[in-house]
Amino acid sequence: MMRIIPLGGLGEIGLNMMVFESDGSSFIVDAGLMFPEDYMLGVDFVIPDMSYIKANKSKILGIVLTHAHEDHIGALPYLLEIVNVPIFGTPFTLGVVRHKLEEQGLLQSAALHEISPREKLKLGDFELEFIRVSHSAADGVGMAIKTPFGLVVHTGDFKISHSSINGMATDVSKFAQCGEEGVLALLSDSTNVEKEGYTISEQEVGETLIRIATGRKGRIIIGLFASSITRIQQVVDIAAKLNRKIIFNGRSIETSVNIAKNLGYIRVPAGMEIDIDQVNEFADDEIVIVTTGSQGEPMAALARMSSGSHKQIKIKKEDTVIFSSKFIPGNEKAIAKIINDLYRRGADVIYEKISAIHVSGHAFQEELKLMINLTRPQYFIPIHGEYRHLILHTRLAEQVGIAKENVLLTENGQVIEFDENRGSVGDSVITGRVLIDGKGVGDVGRSVLKERRDLSEDGIVVVNMAIDEETGIVVYGPEIVSRGFVFETESGHLLEDAKGIILEVIEEVGPEVPGRVDKIRSKIQVALRKHFSFTIRRRPIILPLILEI
Repeated sequence: MMRIIPLGGLGEIGLNMMVFESDGSSFIVDAGLMFPEDYMLGVDFVIPDMSYIKANKSKILGIVLTHAHEDHIGALPYLLEIVNVPIFGTPFTLGVVRHKLEEQGLLQSAALHEISPREKLKLGDFELEFIRVSHSAADGVGMAIKTPFGLVVHTGDFKISHSSINGMATDVSKFAQCGEEGVLALLSDSTNVEKEGYTISEQEVGETLIRIATGRKGRIIIGLFASSITRIQQVVDIAAKLNRKIIFNGRSIETSVNIAKNLGYIRVPAGMEIDIDQVNEFADDEIVIVTTGSQGEPMAALARMSSGSHKQIKIKKEDTVIFSSKFIPGNEKAIAKIINDLYRRGADVIYEKISAIHVSGHAFQEELKLMINLTRPQYFIPIHGEYRHLILHTRLAEQVGIAKENVLLTENGQVIEFDENRGSVGDSVITGRVLIDGKGVGDVGRSVLKERRDLSEDGIVVVNMAIDEETGIVVYGPEIVSRGFVFETESGHLLEDAKGIILEVIEEVGPEVPGRVDKIRSKIQVALRKHFSFTIRRRPIILPLILEI
């Protein structure tokens, strides 16, 4: 039997991780993270639950990466702590991975192996052939996987672009060749299934960008994803046409550009690139700045420019700021704040809603249909998307001729099984989300998040006091300290009344009562909760700190 086990990425955007498994061997495709949702207070990011991998690590022969976006490689350092097996990826993908692992101190122990499109790789019972796909990250690949029961095609993140600036167009002929050979199952990217038609071309975006940039008197500042190598090359070419110098600002941008330059994926004319510290040595109409922070990240360069805290770049009235990236759902408020602040500082701001300055890296409906028609699979499995995306993709597959009973709709943890006779959805394995907070891995759970939410909404009241162990008399306090609750100077009699309630509780529990301090602590919490709820309709966390001396 052959099994396909999604551990993340089916039912959400991000966390992409999948296991391909036969009775004798297995391998992992991608190891992605997800950025925290609004209710995950204080959480840095989220990774998939890897319990299944931990329980079956003896069979795993390798990790295959489709491309260099964080939702596909971000959890790799945590995966390597469980299973240290060879990692396979294209040159740019491994360049980004190498930098990430070096920062984590894991590079020395990692085995990185470069692969190329149309190259084959044998992993136990599986033979993989890599297929070039066009995506917003450079060097993306899908794969054709020969399994004991037939050929499985995994598209990775893709779009079908018939014109390519960097020579990395989707290899349509190879997908068609797979269709000629016979495809058992197609696993296809569902992210943009809601969008009708075709994605616009990079050439159109380039034409829009040069039209916007031409004739501008001030600096041109462009925020984009660090992995958008094609877009960065377009910006370099535009700057060259306008006789402007170019500055790359932001750690992730600088890292990606250096990797891409070393691989020959980005070409910057000699003498054109300058350092950020040289920005004031040239006239404003001689400068183009490529920077980070197009998603509203609070510490990124664009956010610091908008707040006036960037050391080298102060926004001026004739500056033009271009957000050349899609607004990721959940980031809209943060991005809107930066745009508003940039406008306040006098800049002209151009973004997706007012101009076609971004092209998606994910296929629209007509491209998704084309992928199904090229590969002509027996079974269709939608991947990479929220549940509504998966549902809509199944309907699209049925429209182009896939039998309803051969559409396998699954979510994370549900095992897809193939044998000599058929494919089906079998039992589930343990999966879920692990929250990363600082150096803590999984130590923040629902109860901690609830406490953080309670603290954020109603604050905390701390009661400090000391009691004589023998007599039970209060020798210090009660002192009340509040945070995020009320201004103590404006609380009137509220906190004084609370002190009286505390003293009444102490009188009720005599010195002879066993476990007196614990009982006092519990009664104080109940009494103060009632008091604050009745008087000001708030329910702060009550934390009594009682010392017996």
